[in-house]
Parts: sequence; structure tokens; C-alpha cells
Amino acid sequence: MNYSDKQLNEIKEFLYKIADDQLIIGHRNSEWTGLGPLVEEDIAFSSIAQDKIGQSQHIYEILHTLGEADADTIAFTRPAAEFNCSHLTEYPIGEYDFSLMRNFLFNHAEQIRFEMLSESSFEPLANLAKKYRGEIKYHTMHSDTWINQLGRANDESNTRMQKALNETFNLALGIFEESGNEESLKKMNIFAGENILQEKWIESVTPRIKAANLILPDKSNWKPVYGGRKGNHTEYLEPLLNEMGEVFRLDPRAEW
Repeated sequence: MNYSDKQLNEIKEFLYKIADDQLIIGHRNSEWTGLGPLVEEDIAFSSIAQDKIGQSQHIYEILHTLGEADADTIAFTRPAAEFNCSHLTEYPIGEYDFSLMRNFLFNHAEQIRFEMLSESSFEPLANLAKKYRGEIKYHTMHSDTWINQLGRANDESNTRMQKALNETFNLALGIFEESGNEESLKKMNIFAGENILQEKWIESVTPRIKAANLILPDKSNWKPVYGGRKGNHTEYLEPLLNEMGEVFRLDPRAEW
């Protein structure tokens, strides 16, 4: 399919949103390396982080074929205002309950998004979605296991996981912040829309939350935290980007 310049820009914005989420939460997850409560968890979080950063790189490479800069330049030199990641991904790792709950909510959204994208008319994106569905399924299985175990373990762990859910849920709703390009993406059969994704996500996480003896926040308290998709970010993103890009900026032309 031949795309107009306007359509290409809409596709690029959509790709940046997905890739930036993966890059930032991947780097946040990597901060658990050496700090995990169990050796197995140290390895698991490191592996998940590597997967997500690898997925983001693949999407940045697609963007490069569409005329954008190379993947490293995209990842390490843009200012915070040019990132389209959701606020959920930006927050520091906090305690382990926070990171586990963030991953649980994010991973289910990502799994459903990639399932939807496997039917995308934009072939490079559809192929990528099919390639990484298996990896993302592992990520959801990991987070499901821990949410269930800790939600049901004892009063203290249940209280902590419920608190983490309450803290992260509205941030997670920000994943589904719509852009002005929703209708165009639908018409091009690239993506069916954030509203549909959010509905499927609620259907996916609700029974798992209940099975973990946790309570989904009442709908009257749903207050999505928007802004990230439009370049408005928390105070946590810029310091992270400075840290991520420090070595690359020393000599962008260096070969490693």
C-alpha cells in the first residue's frame, strides 16, 4: 500500500508510542538486576528487560526505513518532550510490589496490542507482532504468577499488592490515551483503536485480579493519567534519558 506523507507521519507517531513504552519500561526493569529478592527473579526481570528493549529496537529500525534516524540515535538523543511513552513506564522501580504490578498491567495491554497488530495491514508491524507474541506471553505468565501468589499469600502481602494496584491502575489507563490519528489508523486497517484495546485489557486483567484476592478500583475512581503520548512527562523521565544516553553521547560514531 502506498501512503501519503500525512499517513506516514500518523504511522510513525503510532510506532513511536509503542517503542518508547517498551524502551522505557525495559530500562526501568533492568534496574532490578542485582537487586531481585530471589536469584531467579534477578534473572527473570533482566530477561524481560532485555526482551522489551530488543522489541523497541526492532520498531525503531522500522521507523528508520520510513526516514527516521537510526535506532541508537532515536533511543539516546531525543529530549523528553519528543518521547511518546505513557507515564506508567517512567516511574522509578520503587518497591518490588510496585514493579510487579506495573508489569502485570503493562504486559497484558502489550500482549493484546500485539495480538491486534498481528492483523495489521502495515506488514512490517504485523510481522513484528507475530514474531514477539511468544516473548510477551512469557512476560504475562511471569507477572500473573507473582500477582496471584503474593495476592493470596498472607495479609501483609495482600495489603501491599492491593496498594500497588491502587497506585498503578490510573497510570495504566494512560496507556490507552488516544491520539488525533485514531480514525485514520482504523481506516488504513493498521490498528483497531485504543478504546477496543482498553476494553479487551479490562476483560483480561479483571478475572486475574479477582483470582489473586485483590479488588479492581471502582469505576467511579478511574481517572486516566494522560499526557505522555503528547510529550508531557513526569519529572522522572528526563534524568532516566540522561543516564541512558550518557555513553552514546560521548561518541555517537564509535563502534562497539
